[in-house]
Amino acid sequence: MTARSDAGDPTAATPQLPVPRFTRVFRLVATLGEPLDVGGTPSGRRRVVALTDGSFEGPELSGRLVPGASADWQLVLEDGTAVADLRYTLETATGALLYVQGQGVRHGSTEVLARLARGEDVDASDYTFRVSVRIETGDPELDWLNKGVFVCVGGRQPGKVIYETYLVE
Repeated sequence: MTARSDAGDPTAATPQLPVPRFTRVFRLVATLGEPLDVGGTPSGRRRVVALTDGSFEGPELSGRLVPGASADWQLVLEDGTAVADLRYTLETATGALLYVQGQGVRHGSTEVLARLARGEDVDASDYTFRVSVRIETGDPELDWLNKGVFVCVGGRQPGKVIYETYLVE
């Protein structure tokens, strides 16, 4: 009996897997409220930042952010990195409600993060802001959202946040 040359090689005889594609779903531009600073905790500085107003637009969906049902429960680490725990509610132009929940991170150089913390306008290409997202809805016509895997590229502007949301296919 001869030993196979690919023994122990986990890629041997593994089928080719598809390369993911990204399809733009919508862009949300939201106004931020004043942060509620919980203070230093064992995990980092905890803040709650309300999303107070906004709208979203995409090829198949558009509508508004529902105020009072949207915020980022944020953890800011010592180096200025922000860990996002997003929960926001959107209402489509047809009246459907979307519950959006995401986990993400915003990081960059010390200088760039300090500028963002001061509320300055910093080009989004100067830092990384990425979020993985789940979307839920009871609207049967939008059921595809319940089954999707989504990622967002984020950006901060003075008093605003922008999330460009993509379906991973």
